[in-house]
Amino acid sequence: MSKVEIVGPKQLLQDVLDMVSSLGIFQIEPSKIGFVEKDLEAELNPFSIDEKTLFERLFLEDLRDKIEKLFSLLPKITVRRSYLAPQSIIGTISYTIERHIAACKDIEERKEALHRELAEVRRHAAFLATVESLFRDALTAPDLDVIGLTIKDPQAVEKIRTLLTKLTDGQFKLFTVPADDGTLGGLITVEKTVSEKVSRALSSESIPEMPFPESFDLLSLSDKVDFLQQRSSEIVSRIEGLEHDTEKICLRWRPIYSSVLDWIDGRLELLSATASAFQTGMCFFINGWMPTADLEMLRKKLISSFGTQLVIEEKELLQEDLERVPVMLRNPSYFKPFELFIGPLPLPLYTSIDPTPFIGIFFPVLFGMILGDAGYGLFLLGLSLLLKKRFSEKTVLRNGAQILFISSLYTMFFGMLYGEFFGDLPHRLFGIEPLCVERRTAVIPMLFFTLTVGVVHVLFGLFLGILSAIKRKTKKEAFFKLLSIVIIVFLIVVLASFFEVFPRVIAQPVIVAILFLTPFLLFTGGLLAPLELLKSIGNIISYVRIMAIGLTSVLLAFMANNIAGLTGNIVIGIVVAGMLHLLNIVLGIFSPSIHALRLHYVEFFSKFLEHGGRKFEPLKKSRGRSS
Repeated sequence: MSKVEIVGPKQLLQDVLDMVSSLGIFQIEPSKIGFVEKDLEAELNPFSIDEKTLFERLFLEDLRDKIEKLFSLLPKITVRRSYLAPQSIIGTISYTIERHIAACKDIEERKEALHRELAEVRRHAAFLATVESLFRDALTAPDLDVIGLTIKDPQAVEKIRTLLTKLTDGQFKLFTVPADDGTLGGLITVEKTVSEKVSRALSSESIPEMPFPESFDLLSLSDKVDFLQQRSSEIVSRIEGLEHDTEKICLRWRPIYSSVLDWIDGRLELLSATASAFQTGMCFFINGWMPTADLEMLRKKLISSFGTQLVIEEKELLQEDLERVPVMLRNPSYFKPFELFIGPLPLPLYTSIDPTPFIGIFFPVLFGMILGDAGYGLFLLGLSLLLKKRFSEKTVLRNGAQILFISSLYTMFFGMLYGEFFGDLPHRLFGIEPLCVERRTAVIPMLFFTLTVGVVHVLFGLFLGILSAIKRKTKKEAFFKLLSIVIIVFLIVVLASFFEVFPRVIAQPVIVAILFLTPFLLFTGGLLAPLELLKSIGNIISYVRIMAIGLTSVLLAFMANNIAGLTGNIVIGIVVAGMLHLLNIVLGIFSPSIHALRLHYVEFFSKFLEHGGRKFEPLKKSRGRSS
């Protein structure tokens, strides 16, 4: 990353910012500290915004708010892309936006009214549905009337029943049904001659009556139900018509408004960037950061457009700058998908090391070591190819499929070493022995193997920590990590001598060397240095999980094949084994992934990775909206 300053005549500032934003490679630094020499700091002032620019900014912000308000009223549907030049239609858009907002608000209000009416109609219909027996009576008793109630207190039902008995001499029917708001809906059927008296009595007792439409008055109960159904269909049809009107507005105008909104965002970003520039009486100064590889390209672009009017200078990167240099992960195409695993972590400091290549190298290896079945690997290979084809336009899923593809190749490789193809099928069917080791029985060799992997991985992490410390010029930390590597190797030698891997005679001088180095360890790492050393040893032991999780997968595959053989029927056996193997494959995707990532995040990255980086956010024009 380079520290860059661009200087030119004040009247060219907007043009320069426009070109820089089109390239998307330059992040403006709003502070002049570290960029400007001490004797010039007093002469530089923030770039002043003239009245015309201020009014433009206010106009564009207001227009942006109106467009976003319109979008909130439009349906979320995919629309075409507009190729109209946004800047040329800004005046037209500022006029049409008001009409479209008003039209959409009117449609929305009418829809809300219809939805309220539809809810009321359906509530009436629900009450009538509870008295289905009355529909049959309606043919012989046309003089019945219906009164709807909203009963807030369920205990009032008995009070209502007593009142109705007194008023109608028991000639009534009362039905109740729970409503969504916790109240009860009540439905009373009485003779029309007493219905008015009943309504007045209920009103005097503060029991609210549910008003049915006026058109109900002359209808029988069965006609009331038919009316509600017809009215409900009419309302739904009208709502659909209004939604269709909104969709027409959306399909025709949203692409244009989206294009204008993108242009407004870019323009406002440029105007905001202006506030981060500095000026003298004649010149502007832009300070910022950019990838070193793009510096020469930017220089040529500016010179070809503005000639010798501009000066672009790469400033010296000072020690105090290292904490604020922005960070951008830039990896080759093979490692690029593995940035998916780095995304959840805080960015590394500029002085730290990008962990992406290392997780790109070691994650598939650890995944393959844990799953280690050629048949499962072949299945995952096919699945990854299918996912890459199906989701080629979705970056996250495409990257995940690419990681699965690479991991499946290592799974097949270790599966051949372990002699596993859907468990022990090679040995069961053809008597084929493993090339290296049978994991199901060779527990101790696998234990030593995984510990060896842990030693290599952790020590490599400490070595990267040395490089990172040297880059930050913290020699004491670099020496501490070097001592940690040496002492861990010495401890391994001592332990190996007890198992007669090395002659026992070398154990004593190695122990003396460890005792000799311990004070230096305390001097470079502080009082907690021994705990850090023990932590590293514990990290190495954590790699035993490779053996343990892998052994679980092997045993489940072995059990699947055994159960299939016990069924006595080849078809049933294949189905049972297939289901168990499929379960094992699902577990084999998630479990190795989780544990391989944990070994990186906790055991490996902690040895060299320094978090707290500042994300590189270059000034760039918007690329457009998808909908």
